[in-house]
Amino acid sequence: MSERFQKKYRIESARLKHWDYGRNASYFVTICTQDRVCFFGDVVDGDMVLNEIGKIANDCWQQIPDHFPFVKLGNHVIMPNHVHGIVTIDKPDDAINTTNVETQNFVETQNFASLQSKNQFGPQSKNLASIIRGFKIGVTKNARLINPDFAWQPRFHDHIIRNDESFYRISEYIINNPLNWSSDQFR
Repeated sequence: MSERFQKKYRIESARLKHWDYGRNASYFVTICTQDRVCFFGDVVDGDMVLNEIGKIANDCWQQIPDHFPFVKLGNHVIMPNHVHGIVTIDKPDDAINTTNVETQNFVETQNFASLQSKNQFGPQSKNLASIIRGFKIGVTKNARLINPDFAWQPRFHDHIIRNDESFYRISEYIINNPLNWSSDQFR
């Protein structure tokens, strides 16, 4: 649903309300290129063959923990026009271990104040959005040296991974994504 802000329409956030995206958790993210243009290479016989920009995207993805030491990366794949990956925020000083989201939700309901969104207007660093923003900036800066038309969609999709079974299923989906390219929704 679109809302008006300063006389302009803007799309409501797709992020989960009342979730602190800087808290320890694993996230499945999908980041698409603008208009789903295939900037990163091609799928050939079920294998992703990265071109120069695709290699840049892959290198930038792998460098995320260099810039955000509290991040651990799970499986990822650079596809012709999008990136899938698992980002785990693992800050040693996070008071609540969010590996088990059901436990976390129980703890949060015990403390009503914790249900308020901490990042609504606060600093946007050390959270999922800042990680993805840094990745996109790194790729864009280098990709535009090769193709000045390179661009990302302004947003990204995320899914909070809630348990080990989901983590495994999503990991398999990522690994098999090139095999399923012919039927991929982001094609």
